[in-house]
Amino acid sequence: MRAHLTQRRSDRRGLRLWPVGRVLVLAFAAAILTASTVFFAGWNLLDARGLKPEHRIDSNTLFDLVKLSFGVVAGAGALVALVVAYRRQRVDEDGALREATRLHTERFTTAVSQLGHDSAAVRLGGVHALAGIADDAPTRELRQTSIDVLCSYLRLPYTGEADLPAGDSEARHNYLALREVRHTVIRLIRDHLRLEPKHLHSWQGHDFDFTDVTFDGGDFSEATFSGGTVSFERATFSGGEVAFHRTTFSGGTVSFREATFSGGAVAFSGATFSGSTVEFGKATFSGSTVYFNRLTVCNGVLDFYRTTFSGGTVKVKEGRFSGGTVSFGEATFSGSTVNFHGTRFYGSTIDFKEAVFSSGTVDFRQARGTAPSGLLLPRRSSMPTGLLLPRAWSG
Repeated sequence: MRAHLTQRRSDRRGLRLWPVGRVLVLAFAAAILTASTVFFAGWNLLDARGLKPEHRIDSNTLFDLVKLSFGVVAGAGALVALVVAYRRQRVDEDGALREATRLHTERFTTAVSQLGHDSAAVRLGGVHALAGIADDAPTRELRQTSIDVLCSYLRLPYTGEADLPAGDSEARHNYLALREVRHTVIRLIRDHLRLEPKHLHSWQGHDFDFTDVTFDGGDFSEATFSGGTVSFERATFSGGEVAFHRTTFSGGTVSFREATFSGGAVAFSGATFSGSTVEFGKATFSGSTVYFNRLTVCNGVLDFYRTTFSGGTVKVKEGRFSGGTVSFGEATFSGSTVNFHGTRFYGSTIDFKEAVFSSGTVDFRQARGTAPSGLLLPRRSSMPTGLLLPRAWSG
């Protein structure tokens, strides 16, 4: 955060230009050096070393010298004009940026104040206004600021439906209004992450901080997280459905570390991991139905290190692991049903080393390809409770 603030402060300091005298001296020196280089190069190429000196100057030669002198003066004047015009353009551009930044700040302040309004309708207006401000931001840093505020809104304390007082209609009404605002934030983020990186309003490559956010619904389907840092650390997925259908993780770092999946459904069906590092380390799956169906891992890292599967259902049906690294090292399977039906293991480094299988079911019987490390057991060893392997893997 301090790095962002330092960068933004440096952007506000304005344009720094060298003194005009120094610029003119350097410009003349560069012009003379260039002209001299061209002259001597032409002299050598034309083999003009045999020219004889003239002892008398006639009128034509004198006239040519006068024209040459005026040409030099005109060239010098043009060079001065060019330097001055360039500096004026830079000053004008800086002034325009300052004015755009001032207007942006005014709009930003108004939109942020709307987010704190008692009326849900006004808060919705503030959310849309912030998204528009991010699209029109004169610098990348100012766009990031608007994104940060939208993410911060999601991180505010939030009471889920399951925790509402029984029979309190007003509390439920306020909850539904607040949920609508929050889901709108998620939808706007998703829509901007669906845009191609070259699009003027694409938010790909920016940072998104969803740390400690409670998700009771929301749709990130078909979004592309490419570059930047995305944090779902310690996020709670409880109730409703949170969708990551066909979401692409193709760069940067995405973290679900210590996230809790305790209710509702979370769907990563058709998601693609192809160059990013996505961490679920120490996450807890204890009640949700989580879908990784048709998951594709062809590059990068997918990390479930020390993740706990203690309830609910995790489905990885028809997944394709054809590159990169996937780690379930020291994961604990103690109550969930985890199904790898039809999943293909070809080319990826899959690690189940020191994973603990104590109850529940982890079913690889319909999986194909090379057995992940840590699953093949020595002959005559007893199969861990609930671990179901293909005959080719179990020997």
